[in-house]
Amino acid sequence: MDIDSRVEKMAVAAKEAAVKLAKLSSRVKDGALRDMAAALMDRKDFLVAENEKDLACARQKGLTGAMIDRLTMKEATVGAIAKGLEEVAALPDPVGKIISMWKRPNGLLVGRMRIPLGVIGIIYESRPNVTADAAALCLKSGNAVILRGGSEAINSNIAVAGVLQEALRQNGIPEAAIQLIPFTERQAVNRMLELEEYIDLIIPRGGEDLIRAVVAQSRIPVIKHYKGVCHVFVDEDADLDMAVKICMNAKVQRPGVCNAMETLLVHRKAAPAFLPKIAQAYREAGVVLRGCSRTREVLPGIEEAGEEDWSREYLDLVLSVRVVDGLDEAVEHIEKYGSLHTESIVTRDYANAQRFLQEVNSSTVLVNASTRFSDGFELGLGAEIGISTTKLHAFGPMGVEELTTTKFIIYGSGQIRT
Repeated sequence: MDIDSRVEKMAVAAKEAAVKLAKLSSRVKDGALRDMAAALMDRKDFLVAENEKDLACARQKGLTGAMIDRLTMKEATVGAIAKGLEEVAALPDPVGKIISMWKRPNGLLVGRMRIPLGVIGIIYESRPNVTADAAALCLKSGNAVILRGGSEAINSNIAVAGVLQEALRQNGIPEAAIQLIPFTERQAVNRMLELEEYIDLIIPRGGEDLIRAVVAQSRIPVIKHYKGVCHVFVDEDADLDMAVKICMNAKVQRPGVCNAMETLLVHRKAAPAFLPKIAQAYREAGVVLRGCSRTREVLPGIEEAGEEDWSREYLDLVLSVRVVDGLDEAVEHIEKYGSLHTESIVTRDYANAQRFLQEVNSSTVLVNASTRFSDGFELGLGAEIGISTTKLHAFGPMGVEELTTTKFIIYGSGQIRT
């Protein structure tokens, strides 16, 4: 059987499985998720060994440090994945939840009930944890999932998916509820994106080139974010010690991810005191700074930022820094160069904090906290299937509720339309 036929066969099976998944009780789904978590921990040595095969190939091919970081699955990583599955199991089941109800003048009771989307296709690079996170969220929300990871993680992904499918079997759930495309040819993705009859939504996770390629080719609706150009704005009266802590965490803790800060905006009145402090901390952490002319007046030894730097996602220990006149200019900068991902303000001014929350149009906006909290697990979603910077139908980190839609339900007592 050729690749096109095999992918289509998987999609047909997923569609059939989705019908059964939509009817599963919370007890059955949650039991399966807990069994998955336990199975991952039982097989952690096997999973780490399979991941090491991928890491060896990645090093040989010269993959970037950011890619290798995303690819790496240690024992602690497996433990975190398993914990994420247990947290998803503990979440309220969104399926069947009535989110609103109102009465019409004719006596009809009209409501909206959450239902699964159906079949979800996930296309992703590196990050073998996505295999488990996506599978768990889809199962909890009653959706079947077809996973297509990158060639760099093929051994890790096959291993994780195999463990998850065994748990499905033990719980009497169709194996086609969680499927991983086990071959790396690009044709598999090409065919997958054509199967609008069977697949209801595509979620790509990876670099901007991958996501743009998927959007250009897909016949199926796509949830996307192209890049994470995230900002922190240090306001005039910010607690500078707090600002240093937040800015260090936002840039340094894990620079190769989409919620890491890429541009630091500093109020001109805070700049003389704050910039030398943060520059020293960044220097010790190995961060390269690129600044505007006003930044370089305070920090003359740093590189000059070019126009292209303000919209660049470095995914590395490089940071753009700009001094602004105030909140209005900070918001204007974010509107012009941001990617609708995540922005934070550090301030003691309540009015400025509220304005920032209201006026910044990104999917996650924080006050006095690191951009690194823009993450489904950190926000209490259990895990996330991706971050959307489009507004249809979700915006920001996507958990189980974002993998459902609603249908209208109506209670009548014999009403007819006249």
